[in-house]
Amino acid sequence: MHDINIGEKIYEYRNKKNLSIKELSEIVGVTSSLLSQIERGLSNPSINTLKMISKGLDIPLYNFFKEDKCSDNLVIRKENRVKLTFPENNNLSYELLSPSSNGVIQSMLLELPINASTSNELMNHEGEEVAVILDGCVDLHLDTEIINLQSGDSVRILPNMNHKWVNTSEKCAKIMFSVTPPKF
Repeated sequence: MHDINIGEKIYEYRNKKNLSIKELSEIVGVTSSLLSQIERGLSNPSINTLKMISKGLDIPLYNFFKEDKCSDNLVIRKENRVKLTFPENNNLSYELLSPSSNGVIQSMLLELPINASTSNELMNHEGEEVAVILDGCVDLHLDTEIINLQSGDSVRILPNMNHKWVNTSEKCAKIMFSVTPPKF
């Protein structure tokens, strides 16, 4: 995979929406100077900041990481999948299983290291999500409830439900999930 300039992508999407830096920073809840630094490549956004920016721009998070080329392929080989790893979050990683984010559904593989969680706070998105635990044991924080899920268990998360995943097992947990419409 080639190096992708996330700040440049944010700039492009912001301009497509005809938003100024100040307008987007108010929507997202970050300072204009931070957003400007991110767009110019002088600062790296955290995963939570990227999630807020993608939500503010109303685009899937993965749009910041995909290459600018259309693909009519229906198959994506394992070695060609887009993979995002977050070193600041115990190397949490998301791997895009769908060939693109252009369809009506998006599938991903989440690898959640020991004692890691997907975020500090509960997050939500407008899409419906269905997930299956492939390996390990996780706690799903779903609104005010904590649900323990084991390998083989599956769950449906309704649109706009606050949630986060927490690995409670002694090994890396693997969760495959699909979201419709694509919002990651």
